[in-house]
Amino acid sequence: MNNETKNNLTAFNFLFLWFGAAISIAEIMTGSLIAPLGFKTGFLVILLGHAIGTAILVLGGVIGTEERIPAIMSTRISFGSYGSYLFSILNVLQLIGWTAVMIISGGRSINIISKTLWSFDSINFWSIVIGLLVCLWIVSGSAGFKKINTAAVFLLLILTIVLSFIVFKNGELFTKQATGNMSFGGALELNIVMPLSWLPLIADYTRFAKSKKGAVSGSFIGYFVASSWMYLVGLGAAILFENPDVGAIMTAANLGFAALGIIVLATVTTTFMDVYSAGVTFLNIMPNLNEKTVSVIMGVIGTIVAIVVPIEQYESFLYAIGSVFAPLFAILFTDYFIIKKRTRIQDNLIIDWGAMIVWIIGVVLYYILIKFDFILGSTVPVMILTSLIYILSWRWIENWKYLRKSQNSYQG
Repeated sequence: MNNETKNNLTAFNFLFLWFGAAISIAEIMTGSLIAPLGFKTGFLVILLGHAIGTAILVLGGVIGTEERIPAIMSTRISFGSYGSYLFSILNVLQLIGWTAVMIISGGRSINIISKTLWSFDSINFWSIVIGLLVCLWIVSGSAGFKKINTAAVFLLLILTIVLSFIVFKNGELFTKQATGNMSFGGALELNIVMPLSWLPLIADYTRFAKSKKGAVSGSFIGYFVASSWMYLVGLGAAILFENPDVGAIMTAANLGFAALGIIVLATVTTTFMDVYSAGVTFLNIMPNLNEKTVSVIMGVIGTIVAIVVPIEQYESFLYAIGSVFAPLFAILFTDYFIIKKRTRIQDNLIIDWGAMIVWIIGVVLYYILIKFDFILGSTVPVMILTSLIYILSWRWIENWKYLRKSQNSYQG
């Protein structure tokens, strides 16, 4: 994005943006994982988990709007420039991972349809097509981005309605039990961690918001509604058909070529955001590079990973995201909203070792708590505990900072 979109995105723009981002095959597949709970309990978990996760997500968006900086760059507030470089690398890796997940998932779904329509069977071919379309969207630039995205969301709404009709028209859904094991806490965590995975990205967009209220309301409503809806579709499909693949569902409904186009659109719109933000994040490390060029390179790398690496099984991938970014943003939010000792980037702060140590403690806590299978999942307890540790220790660790000697220390 450039000056064409600077500071003029409204609540409706964010609603459409995040609605389109959440309508994805990955969301449907993740919703299918909680099917062992049954539809009624699963429905409750989806609403509760998304309410918590999306609330955490929009907090990151608030910082972006107030400071007019990308998400990963905002981590310099608490961790310094070198700390933000580490998180930039981790975020680029997770975004490339998401790009690969989306591309291979979309490729598999489209391949099911192409086999039915034309007897053409090549998941790699369709994965490459999706990757190319994402790169072409980036190359086309941000001109008309809002209009294109709004039109795409309306078309994606058709996908949501069609899938919902196919899944929910069967009354057996509300009584049939799926096989497998899944605890309430485990299911809740899968709902919280999905919006959490967007946390290192949201400020990349809300920094262009016309108002903070519009950024918060549009982002929350758009993502909460669409993501919850997609989870419910995946939940229902897994219970009824024992196969949540979008391509299989739409092929069974004889939607033919329309299904092909809708799935391509759904995959490209979400993957575009992953690839674009991967490029923005990388610029935090090498700001002199061209944003568009870097984003295209990220798209190419994600496409290659999708073809080479069997990444479609990503439950552990989601937990890894939670372990890294839950304590990270717990510290940032504590600094920014509670302690308020630093509310802007400190140019001479290279790294805050105290904040880094607390973050590492938070990562360890995540993997410890996930084994106990708490009813609230792991993200919420870890964020609370990390925040408490930081609040109790920040005065003691305040001087554990490495500053550039050529500049004076910043006084918050």
